[in-house]
Amino acid sequence: MKISLNWLKDFIALNEDVEVISEILTDTGLEVEGLEKFEEIEGGLEGLVIGEILTCAKHPDADKLSVTTVDIGTDQPAPIVCGAPNVAKGQKVVVATVGTTLFPEGGESFKIKKAKIRGEVSEGMICAEDEIGLGQSHDGIMVLDTDLPNGTPAKDYFKPESDTVIEIGLTPNRADGASHYGVARDLKAAFRRPTVFPELSNFKVDNQSNPVAVTVENHEACPRYSGLTLSNLQVKESPKWLKNRLKSIGLSPINNVVDVTNYVLHGLGQPLHAFDMADIGGKKVVVKTLSNGSKFTTLDEKERILTDKDLMICDDSKGMCIGGVFGGIGSGVKDTTTEIFLESAYFSADWVRNTATRHGIKTDASFRYERGTDPNMTVHALKYAALLIKEVAGGEISSEIVDIYPEPISDFEIYVKYKNVDRLIGKQVPHDRIKEILEDLDIKISDELGEGFKATVPPYRVDVTREADVIEEILRIYGYNNVELEENYGADYLAAFPIPDKDKIQSKTTDFLAAQGFNEIISNSLTNPDYVAKTGIWNPALNVEVLNKLSEELGVMRQAMVFSGLESLKYNINRKQSNLKFFEFGRTYTFQDGDYREQEQLALFLTGDQTDESWNVDKKSIDFYNISSTVHKILDKFSLAEFDSVPTSNPVFDYGLDLLKDGQLLVSLGKISPKVQKVAEVTQDVFYAEFNWAKMLKKYGKKILYKPVPKFPEVRRDLSLVLDEHVSFQQILELAKKESKKLVKRINVFSIYQGDSIGEGKKSYALSFILQDENKTLNDKAIDKTMNGLIASFENDLNAIIRK
Repeated sequence: MKISLNWLKDFIALNEDVEVISEILTDTGLEVEGLEKFEEIEGGLEGLVIGEILTCAKHPDADKLSVTTVDIGTDQPAPIVCGAPNVAKGQKVVVATVGTTLFPEGGESFKIKKAKIRGEVSEGMICAEDEIGLGQSHDGIMVLDTDLPNGTPAKDYFKPESDTVIEIGLTPNRADGASHYGVARDLKAAFRRPTVFPELSNFKVDNQSNPVAVTVENHEACPRYSGLTLSNLQVKESPKWLKNRLKSIGLSPINNVVDVTNYVLHGLGQPLHAFDMADIGGKKVVVKTLSNGSKFTTLDEKERILTDKDLMICDDSKGMCIGGVFGGIGSGVKDTTTEIFLESAYFSADWVRNTATRHGIKTDASFRYERGTDPNMTVHALKYAALLIKEVAGGEISSEIVDIYPEPISDFEIYVKYKNVDRLIGKQVPHDRIKEILEDLDIKISDELGEGFKATVPPYRVDVTREADVIEEILRIYGYNNVELEENYGADYLAAFPIPDKDKIQSKTTDFLAAQGFNEIISNSLTNPDYVAKTGIWNPALNVEVLNKLSEELGVMRQAMVFSGLESLKYNINRKQSNLKFFEFGRTYTFQDGDYREQEQLALFLTGDQTDESWNVDKKSIDFYNISSTVHKILDKFSLAEFDSVPTSNPVFDYGLDLLKDGQLLVSLGKISPKVQKVAEVTQDVFYAEFNWAKMLKKYGKKILYKPVPKFPEVRRDLSLVLDEHVSFQQILELAKKESKKLVKRINVFSIYQGDSIGEGKKSYALSFILQDENKTLNDKAIDKTMNGLIASFENDLNAIIRK
């Protein structure tokens, strides 16, 4: 949304720099996304001066050129070659000096340079009005009637308007800020100075010669409808000031009547619509819906098929306008219009939003109506627009104001407790300051007690309906930056913290796995009871049997996800598709202690080669680290950075790990045992992970860990250890953390060796150690001390031999 600074100053006195105003607006919630310069005349006439032609003679080598000398206020007159037919001695003219950039009407810009034209020196240009963007004429140079001194900047004579335009990223909840007056109301509270509303005291009805009968049949869609007529108008081009206001915010002027309606819309936030009285059949305006399938042609010449949920402004026989959305092609203001009916209404936001969406129409009016306008503004805006139309188009107000408002919309009444204000803001704001802020925001305070007060909120603040909303109003004006942050501060809320949306989490996990090359499978929860019987891993007594079996092969509900996935792997492998990555969200079922239980799980399956066969990639089979990497990435997505890792006790696996958080098993992963694979008739190695999805969801996002980016560099040192083959890498990690947990940040195994050269029952680990001090740069003394301590621990506790 664009806001003109000059226009804004009509509503509130502003002497501050625009950068200061922008900062204040951003702090109050109307975020300023950019500033741009608006110039009535592009270039602002910079470099153009008023000059006087001292001499003028025919060019010796060109019949249509003249050689002049022009006094432009410098020590020496400027020689200028001119091709205009009306150039003459003694004229006051506009001169573009050397170095000036001109922006001609309808052409490309160019820069004035010192030149020789047919042998004559020319140091400037005497301008026609189209050459400097002042008009269309190119019949000759501009001749001025002025006594201003030679050398006076041309902008001091023509006085072109310039403006600064503030680009505001209006959020959907701030419908009250969708106008210049709305922005001024926030500045009123921020600067504690009054706003100025347009003067309406001189409004009067000139006569009642042209009344219109108005009927509202649908008060749900149109709670308030106001209007009046104006007669004896002259539709023409708008005056300069009005066109400049509209151009500054990116609107194209149309004619003086339509321009006034746009001016009031963007000035006060109240949409208006002008109907040509000559097209209002029977001088009747009826606000109603038409039957399903009715056809209506809008201003863009598109035929719309209406529904009985589209509110229409009609006359006695036809539709004239889609209420609050778009006008009709037949009833708008034209060059021949002399009488208008001017509408100012309050339409239901829901009705306008649904109609605008249904027909794919977005207008400045619908933008405001579908967010919520001010029901108390309709008559004020109507009077203001009528006075402006009389000013720019003449005529008179020829009817009383029609104002149909059967059920006035009440203010919002909200009780606010001071303890909640202090709790949510995180600081005790003085009660007097709270009342000042709210009153400056047109929120009235009443029924004050020691613990709180009643806030009465005007209906144009559609986003302030709860206690938390009132507190937000206090905070945004008081200033988020004025609330000091301390280490023990935390976020608070009025309602219970929202439960994570399990469907969204599952969808995000699905997207992640698909991006990793996995394919999702959906398998039957019914399975073959032989799987349980032949493996001996699960207890057949826990099976949930199906009473009306379709077949013996689908006789029980599955106790585990593993065989469903293995069946899918088998089906694909038998069809020569051996490199497979599957995942499945599903449930497992058991009957325990006289009760049926089901558990949500996520299962991952990997088998085959890591990549498809290629000439430039060595063939390598999927291994444990592939499944482990994927599992850890999923845990990272859940903000589960710290967990315990122990060898798995699940007999499904030949080997693997169980990952636990707070003693609860989250996931088991590893290589499926040959026994299980044999029962499923899968012949190639399969790596499998089984997530307890219900527990994962409970742990989701409970804690997000953050550490600042270190300022000091890290250092790498390598060690080669010969160990007994039963010593695990986990033992090395735990010993290293115990010995030097502050400086050792990461440990990695980059080579493993077992062979005759190091002896039977031994293995060699090549390890890299990453050391870093977060407070200073490490020196050799500190590094050597840490590494020597690690070596001593490895030798003493693990019987390691350090290979030199």
